[in-house]
Amino acid sequence: MQTVMWALSNYGYIALFMLLALGIIGIPVPDETLMVFVGSLTVNGPFQYAPAFAVCLAGSMTGMFISYIVGRRVGKPLLDRYGKKLKLTPKRVERTERWFQKYGSWSIVFGYFVPGLRHLTCYLAGMSRMKWTTYLFAAGSGALLWVATFLTIGHIVGNHWRDAVRWLHSKGNPILFGGLVVLAVGGTITYFIIRYRMRTNKTP
Repeated sequence: MQTVMWALSNYGYIALFMLLALGIIGIPVPDETLMVFVGSLTVNGPFQYAPAFAVCLAGSMTGMFISYIVGRRVGKPLLDRYGKKLKLTPKRVERTERWFQKYGSWSIVFGYFVPGLRHLTCYLAGMSRMKWTTYLFAAGSGALLWVATFLTIGHIVGNHWRDAVRWLHSKGNPILFGGLVVLAVGGTITYFIIRYRMRTNKTP
């Protein structure tokens, strides 16, 4: 984390963009800790919330885009050869593959909040040749939720960002993930109810 702080203090938004892009690709960057920390710095500076949000989103999407391209062009041989160096063990790859096969694009949206999954779901999307439109919508939705969640937590807690990070690492991530799943299910049900009622009202 000391290296991350040094990079941010010397290169600001450029470092923030590069660190998040590299973190998504698979380089060991403490993504969530980074965003909570940056969020805390938006309270009294040197960062501002809106620009930091835009940069975090752009960095995340860049990493997702690169990972998708690599997965589409190179495929699994790259993971087999270099995965262990990036802590992407065969066991983790296999677990993510099952997750991806079961939930499809939803695994990309919520994979951000599951340790070890966000680094792999984009590769798998490319390997499976998921449609561009589907992938970009899922990746963009997930990145938007992910960035908004952790940057806002940092902004709210301010100087207590270290305590917030400890809570997230101990039990916060599962709680956030569960809450997002509940919201997604509730939103989907509400959407279909509204759609059904609109169709019913149009029926003579």
